[in-house]
Amino acid sequence: MDELELMERISKGEDTHTEFKERMPHRDDLAKLIVCFANTDGGQIIIGVSDSGEILGVGEDIDKLMRLVDDVAFNRCEPPITVVQETVRIDDKTVLVINVPKGDQRPYRTSDGRYYVRGASRCRQASREELLRLFQAAGSMFYDVTEIYGASYLDLDVDYFKSFIAKYIGVSTSDDMVKNYMKNLKVLSASERPTLAGILFFGRNPQHFVPYAKIISAYIEGDSIATPPSDKKEITGRIPQMLEDCMKFLRLYLKEEHRIKGLEPEAHLEIPEEALREAIVNAVAHRDYTVSSPVRVFVFKDRIEFRTPGKLPNSVTIESMKIGGAHVLRNPTIYNLLAKMGLVTDIGSGVLRIIKLVKDTVGKDVGLYVIENEFVLIIPRKET
Repeated sequence: MDELELMERISKGEDTHTEFKERMPHRDDLAKLIVCFANTDGGQIIIGVSDSGEILGVGEDIDKLMRLVDDVAFNRCEPPITVVQETVRIDDKTVLVINVPKGDQRPYRTSDGRYYVRGASRCRQASREELLRLFQAAGSMFYDVTEIYGASYLDLDVDYFKSFIAKYIGVSTSDDMVKNYMKNLKVLSASERPTLAGILFFGRNPQHFVPYAKIISAYIEGDSIATPPSDKKEITGRIPQMLEDCMKFLRLYLKEEHRIKGLEPEAHLEIPEEALREAIVNAVAHRDYTVSSPVRVFVFKDRIEFRTPGKLPNSVTIESMKIGGAHVLRNPTIYNLLAKMGLVTDIGSGVLRIIKLVKDTVGKDVGLYVIENEFVLIIPRKET
């Protein structure tokens, strides 16, 4: 970082990725700062600048301070965090910049066992939900196999479960063996309580326990969400039924093309159904269920948007998704059940297939974005 870059950063003030300190914090406070940046999106701790942006300089032995920072990052953060330090001279004053990367071994904690995250321009202890997301992103726990509070075995539709495994697994089971099969598929915990996956796939009323596990579909005769929808549907029920109902909604508002095959015309949607189904299945399979928001599907005049709650899991990037190089399962039990239905593969090529199908049919590129706390997939429509 040079002088001009530092001045630009200071002029913007403190934010999610920047913290000013007049002097080097106490070791415990520094560990807290490093951990909170590493657990969020990374950032910079700038030592020698006041909260108002006045450049004061560190005024101490800079080499000693840098050794202190390395010691704290290694010995007071668990697991140890590698930071990059640099110094910038402005008007004969030295400013120390501590660059903290977004950690690839999240979640991190301080040596006293506390987890911190960055929110706005401050660090705070992580909430239960945030901790769940961090552990989930790291692959050290999976939220879809956690027990659903207040639910019991009686809240699962046993007959539907038996028909499901008979149809998709080819297994017939007696009543006294049902619980064993449920436990093996992780839809029932060892203590015989329904898991999140169990309630969402086999619950009698899934939204009673997980009200946000639904799909909001809307048809908008315009190109902006600011336009009131002409039609809106709240799609609820078990996951297989929600997927089918969402496809029905999409078929209502997408144009059909008739192509002659042999002597008979065949109807084809303007966008291949395979691409649409892949998009909505991915949204349900890979969404972050610790986020209390529904999947949203918007049909606009020029595009279809699939909005999935949650950011991308650790190691997954937009670029890796485009080449079929990302296959990190956030909800492996839900994914496994969808795989048994033949709705997903196990090679991480779903987004790549959508991109190819849409390009071949529409002649346009699919859009992939992370906006706030959502992953957004945009399929362009053909021009009318």
